[in-house]
Amino acid sequence: MRSKPVPSVRNRYLLIGDLLLIVLSVLGSYALRFELGNFFFFYLPSAYWMAGAALIIKPLVYYFFGLYRRMWIYASIREALMVVAASVTASALLAATMIALTSFRLFVGFPRSVLIIDFFLSVFAAGGLRFTLRLLAESRINQAIQEGAGLRQPQKVLIVGAGDAGALVVRELQKNPQLNLIPIGFLDDNPAKQRQQIYGVPVVGTLSDLEKVIDQTRAQQVIIAIPSAAGRVVRLVADACRAKGVPFRTMPGIYELLGGTVSVSRLREVDITDLLRRNPVQIDESLVGATLSGKVVLITGAGGSIGRELCRQVARWGPSELILLGHGENSIFEALMELRENFPSLLFRPVIADVRDYGRIRNVFLRHRPEIVFHAAAHKHVPLMELNVEEAVTNNVLGTMNVVSAALESGVERLVMVSTDKAIRPANIMGATKRLAEMIVLDAARRSGRSYSVVRFGNVLGSRGSVVPLFKRQIARGGPVTVTHPEMRRYFMTIPEAVHLVLQASAMGEGGETFVLNMGEQIRILDLAEDLIRLSGLEPGKDIEIVFTGIRPGEKLSEDLWDEGVPIERTEHPEIFRVNSETPELSGEELRSLVEQVLRLAQEGDTHTLINLLDETIPGAAIRSTPPTEFTSIY
Repeated sequence: MRSKPVPSVRNRYLLIGDLLLIVLSVLGSYALRFELGNFFFFYLPSAYWMAGAALIIKPLVYYFFGLYRRMWIYASIREALMVVAASVTASALLAATMIALTSFRLFVGFPRSVLIIDFFLSVFAAGGLRFTLRLLAESRINQAIQEGAGLRQPQKVLIVGAGDAGALVVRELQKNPQLNLIPIGFLDDNPAKQRQQIYGVPVVGTLSDLEKVIDQTRAQQVIIAIPSAAGRVVRLVADACRAKGVPFRTMPGIYELLGGTVSVSRLREVDITDLLRRNPVQIDESLVGATLSGKVVLITGAGGSIGRELCRQVARWGPSELILLGHGENSIFEALMELRENFPSLLFRPVIADVRDYGRIRNVFLRHRPEIVFHAAAHKHVPLMELNVEEAVTNNVLGTMNVVSAALESGVERLVMVSTDKAIRPANIMGATKRLAEMIVLDAARRSGRSYSVVRFGNVLGSRGSVVPLFKRQIARGGPVTVTHPEMRRYFMTIPEAVHLVLQASAMGEGGETFVLNMGEQIRILDLAEDLIRLSGLEPGKDIEIVFTGIRPGEKLSEDLWDEGVPIERTEHPEIFRVNSETPELSGEELRSLVEQVLRLAQEGDTHTLINLLDETIPGAAIRSTPPTEFTSIY
């Protein structure tokens, strides 16, 4: 049904109303002062002069204050203050005018008190006229909406958050009955708001009471009116609503409203730590600071997600020199610009080099003499490395061997290699090459007695090419979100957590250790996808579809951080464990012989023999003998 147009009041009618009310205000102030007795008629000539002056002064002041340039059907507190300010100004000018006229003896006697009475009457008259227009407009809008809404039964709505956003939601629901939603209560954790009311809607409990309140009020919908709500809050509401079969919505942030449309492409920003389902790990800053301060530090793979965060964190501790080594000039340039902006007093040395070029790496190490090295350069994408076996071997194995050899020759005190949980019982080329790289580092530590160690962790949330940025892009496009298998599980950590672990290992390592982080329980990728969709303000299966694509080549349903049966021990840090002796482990001549064979087969392009060799020699390996011939999908 077509709604009736809302009549608009032109400014000339508002002016006419003001003129009538100005005269009535002046005469009313005299009547209130003298109660229509003899004194009223005695002072009436001065009232005529005052009314005449007011008819000139007040409309001009009202116009100056913009009272004729407002849509009064949308009047608010701001407009009310404007009416008061205009009335104060007009009354002051009118008082000055009347006092001046008194000196010309144009009338007999003038009671000063009528000026004060007239001011209050003017405020009520000017404000009342304008806010009456708003009330009439709202009444006619609601009448038209109710006629169009028919006899539909409205739904009961609970509002999570009794702040400004919650008040805005309730006000809009009350003003727009065509939405067919009735606010019945607020939930808020602030004790001061309990049992209070906002626009007549009571605060009926806290967030933990949500399920109970849904049962008590028979609410049919929940609105989260906290645009900046933490993931914990959104997940709590989502879980309670799913348990009760009640749909919920998230109020968009102001940036979405300013954008003119609220759509899938304008999602709530998700804090990566919301997805962890555990508290982020903290760093022992005193220990790390003592290790890095005043040292020459070199970071390989400095342009990558982990490498760049390493640069940021290391720079905080004031090394004497920070060397950014990477193969991609654009990523190194971007990292350098960011670091120079944030740490202008530090000495940074950008080095464009390939870790597979031993001559170049050796020269860099001998020229700059780093004291601490973080080796983060590696190929990490499982499906891509399944198709590029030779590259995985040369970059991850040869590159690590070159860095370690250069470090030994140049006298590097500490070296930490960044590894992965895929190195344990590897089912793919990437994992196998990383396990072989671990052996190279640990063997160098045993032979040299230096603090060379390995840091092993799971998937890093938010890193380049990781699953979270991919899911975000898929959600922004409206779906579907692609998951390989409903039972696929992984350990997850944030980029800062990964870097904290690497820095902590550099401080605690004495040589030959493998450090792992207490990463809690493995998270299902499906749960991660659903969390990300909900934290973006949408509903899985309704707003965004999830599609299963099947396990990719070289992929396992779950990963491990150490071999089964291998003992682990706690370190000085409560969330970091040490794996000292993983067996069976290759070392010495046996390891060097294996590395030489692997590199030769990679150079010859004999991937079938290479894979079989790794499968036979890497502990727990179960690598497919023939790599895939075509690329299907990354995730």
